Amino acid sequence: MSATPWLTVTRGDAPLLVSIPHTGIDLAGLEPRLVSPWLGRRDCDWWIDTLYDFAKGLGATVVHTAISRTVIDVNRDPSGVSLYPGQATTGLCPTDTFDGDPLYRAGEEPEQAEIDERRETYFVPYHAALQAEIDRLRARHNKIVLYDCHSIRSVLPRLFEGTLPVFNLGTNDGNSTDPVLQGLVANILAGTGQSHIVNGRFKGGFITRHFGRPQDGVHALQMELSNRGYMREPEGKGTPETWPVPYDAGFAAPMRTTLTEILEAALAWARG
Repeated sequence: MSATPWLTVTRGDAPLLVSIPHTGIDLAGLEPRLVSPWLGRRDCDWWIDTLYDFAKGLGATVVHTAISRTVIDVNRDPSGVSLYPGQATTGLCPTDTFDGDPLYRAGEEPEQAEIDERRETYFVPYHAALQAEIDRLRARHNKIVLYDCHSIRSVLPRLFEGTLPVFNLGTNDGNSTDPVLQGLVANILAGTGQSHIVNGRFKGGFITRHFGRPQDGVHALQMELSNRGYMREPEGKGTPETWPVPYDAGFAAPMRTTLTEILEAALAWARG
């Protein structure tokens, strides 16, 4: 395992690379500039690193950042181009939450020079780590699976209508992976009896779109989970008293079983 204070790479030899870009809660000293530290952490992908901690036992390589997406979102296009043109989203260095609430006190928002500095400090090393592990694993395997882990609150009117399906598989409209692998995962989702969709509201962020190169043996999937699938998610935006709810292994067990089946199927496919 290699690690810095904020970036951890746990190496395995299986043809599976797991990216965990949004569970970080380290605000990198921004607290005095934010409306509140709680607001700065509200859109964290809560407990995803715990939910997927079985992946190491499968021989997967795991890349994880402890830096909050409020500091910089390593799953956005570094040029600032929207991944979802015409739809509400947050940027490389967000200035508001998923609900549209301002993150910064008036006049404390980052200017371009600071955004550039954050990109070099955090975004570039995270992506360099992913690329290095892709290169290492591809030297050992004809094809590998890059699996990007995410979660989000089930109801966010600013981002999508109604209630989000429990499972949201994104493959950049089929461009980031082999259709056979996409089909295998979709079939597992269909068998859960839970709501699910492929390439719906979430088609895959920058990580999936940038690294997913099936023609080069790199097959990328993004899994966006609705929080209610593994947490007792409160209604509405939540408050510092109600959000996040503690991780409950028993409540999360059914989803964890499904996710284990997905990663095992991806591994079997990659080795086949």
